[in-house]
Amino acid sequence: MPLANFIPTADDYLRYLPEIILTVVGVVIMFLEAVGGERRKPALGWLAGAGLLAAIWGSVVALGVGGTGFQNMVIVDGFATFFRILVLVIGLLTIVSSTQYLDREKANAGEFHALLLFSIAGQCVMASANELIMVFIGLEISSIASYILAGYLRDDRRNNESALKYFLLGSFATAFLLYGVAWVYGLTGSTNLAEVRRVLMTPESAPNLVLMGTAAALMFVGFAFKVSAAPFQVWAPDVYQGAPAPVSAFMSTGPKAAAFAVFLRVFITAFGPIATRWEPFVWGSAIATMIVGNFAALTQTNIKRLLAYSSIAHAGYVLVAVTAHSEIGTAAAMFYLAAYAFMQIGAFAVVTWFSRQGEKFVNVDDLAGLGERQPMVAAMLTIFLLSLIGVPLTGGFFGKFYIFRAALDSNLVWLTVIGLLNSAVAAYYYLRLIVVMYMKEPGAATENIGPVSAGLRVAILGSALATLVLGIFPSLVLDFAGRSAALVK
Repeated sequence: MPLANFIPTADDYLRYLPEIILTVVGVVIMFLEAVGGERRKPALGWLAGAGLLAAIWGSVVALGVGGTGFQNMVIVDGFATFFRILVLVIGLLTIVSSTQYLDREKANAGEFHALLLFSIAGQCVMASANELIMVFIGLEISSIASYILAGYLRDDRRNNESALKYFLLGSFATAFLLYGVAWVYGLTGSTNLAEVRRVLMTPESAPNLVLMGTAAALMFVGFAFKVSAAPFQVWAPDVYQGAPAPVSAFMSTGPKAAAFAVFLRVFITAFGPIATRWEPFVWGSAIATMIVGNFAALTQTNIKRLLAYSSIAHAGYVLVAVTAHSEIGTAAAMFYLAAYAFMQIGAFAVVTWFSRQGEKFVNVDDLAGLGERQPMVAAMLTIFLLSLIGVPLTGGFFGKFYIFRAALDSNLVWLTVIGLLNSAVAAYYYLRLIVVMYMKEPGAATENIGPVSAGLRVAILGSALATLVLGIFPSLVLDFAGRSAALVK
């Protein structure tokens, strides 16, 4: 092949504009951190926010010149753009909700914002990857930055433990993923998703299906760890509890959304022809994830740990949509991940503000009387909790409705029944928080709470508004998700 074919074109760079912007801004923040003084550090958060806004603009520009680029290594379509913008919005909400926390912990340094941008850049690479090697590269970029963010407060032993557990278990899971990629290459002679699908659909060249099923299972282990699906979810409660609250909010939404984007792209595009081989273990993982997440959350007294198990359960609901293996299932998963991101970040933003310095107040009983002393914040948290339950007029309701509808359309009746029963179980521990806020006498934890900063106010109110808009006008997102899902095949 002529060397000229490997030279990137201008359109190739435009298709990768969000990642380029994030990388450049991240490097600039690191440079300014080194040469600037203490007084300039707060401005680095504003620069990071501006970089994320520019990357959102870059995602729209990239969609305008959509298609494959860099020798078919990346693909920019509606599906990739949806997840790019989703993780960028998640990053923006994380930035604005973390400013008060970082000032309070005396840790407002530029490396926090740079690491966040680098992690999001990796997630954008994952969303647009058309090659298994690119999937691995994007996953590692995102993961390495996330490992460091989990232990960002170096003097806090909880942060150190969180980062170490995340790193060790994450590296172990990544080895499974890379081993699965090696198997796919050995069996098909390619790591390009479209080419792998073509080989599997050609009877003359199709490899042994048992071996391909094994390769899919190995890759499933890597993806299941990243989305905290059972039986690879054990890291999530400890890591989310030990990490700084804004980082927990980010890790439970951004990396999970990007991992599901790759999960859907790989299993529906490349492994679509062997769906009968992988559907049973995804089906089983969906059930186990919902049950483990919801029933473990029933006994939690720590709010961050409760939200961690809640995050596990919600990964199970999305796996139901993956198991459906259909366009409506893909669209339902996309919509649910968007709705989940806002209600989860909103809930963690309230915890970020309420926990105070050193995260002293993170128990369920600490919320006693919050409805009386801080009615507006309590009302916002109530909206997020009701959406997590799936109450009508919230994004969580339509998210679950579309997921279970997709499952029924694919004749997954028992999976739908088990999912609905798990939703009923989940209502108990979410409503318990509301009861504590409004029906218990105020305690010491709700006294002398400082004001909500402007950034946190934007994150909380913005997340609440998005949760209600997705519940009242779901078609604003669902229509685009449906059109984008049709491209993933």
